[in-house]
Amino acid sequence: MRAAMMYGAGDVRTEHRPDPKIQQPTDAVVRTVLSCVCGSDLWPYRSLPATDTGRPMGHEFLGVVEETGSDVSGLKAGDLVVAPFTYCDNTCDYCAKGLHFSCRRGGRYGFDGVDGGQGEAVRVPQADGTLVKLPVDADSALLPSLLTLSDVMGTGHHGAVTAGVGRGDCVLVVGDGAVGLCAVIAAERLGAERIVLMGRHQARTDLGREFGATDVVAERGEEGVARVRELTGGDGVDKVIEAVGTRQTLQTALAAVVDGGTISRLGVPQYEEGPLGPSTIMRNITLTGGASPARAYIEELMPDVLDGVIAPGRVFDRSFTVDQAPDAYRAMADRRVLKSLITF
Repeated sequence: MRAAMMYGAGDVRTEHRPDPKIQQPTDAVVRTVLSCVCGSDLWPYRSLPATDTGRPMGHEFLGVVEETGSDVSGLKAGDLVVAPFTYCDNTCDYCAKGLHFSCRRGGRYGFDGVDGGQGEAVRVPQADGTLVKLPVDADSALLPSLLTLSDVMGTGHHGAVTAGVGRGDCVLVVGDGAVGLCAVIAAERLGAERIVLMGRHQARTDLGREFGATDVVAERGEEGVARVRELTGGDGVDKVIEAVGTRQTLQTALAAVVDGGTISRLGVPQYEEGPLGPSTIMRNITLTGGASPARAYIEELMPDVLDGVIAPGRVFDRSFTVDQAPDAYRAMADRRVLKSLITF
């Protein structure tokens, strides 16, 4: 099969890989229909040390089941399925708590001998617990939006849920990438009255307005905080969803939230220490968030996608074939593309 491999910073190649086969009775092999490049893929794309072996890439995909192991009972060949960005058994104590990312039998695509999602086929461990059947055909126009349930829509929703977004709230979303834009959708869906989107790329922030953002702040740092406070009468916002992961964006979130407010961190932190000293604790700010248990949200969000209530697939603004995977990465890294869709 053809699959995307990363050999170091800026070095993505599409190459032939062995076709996946059932290795455990709980496995399924899925023939990929759609995949994509995630913003988190860009961190190794910028920094991964060079290697001779390469790393299978991708963790967001949907496709058709080709084969199942002997212990798989809920799926059959021909089923169209979406895969959350980590695999899980959906039965352990962590999964029962909605912490599928911490599943005792779970893991990540592209590691420990498991295929990446940016290939023509994927061996999915713990298939019964991981894969969710889709009630549409493989040529449905809804597939891009259903693909977002694999990661970015579930992650944006996780930010809104952990921040406690509810009816009447004023919410700040820091970051105009795909996760930030999906967080706008999620905040609007949960009843936020005002949604301030902080971003500098007009095409993205325009889409954010269509998704439900009421205000856009292009400034960064102290100027950005001052603008947010100006928009909110001086106090700041009730909830912040931080979808970037830099120290500066954490500082922005802390400075923009009201005393007693909540900040949910979604962006993978690119820092080890943050401004969390005495001045922060005196303000009774709740800091929450983390890696999304995407599997926990798929059934909740899917009906709104199927009914056209939300259309998160609009974050995909360009399609590439799997052989064009290096171009898909380059276009996102250069900010010429918001989110690259990969077709097979």
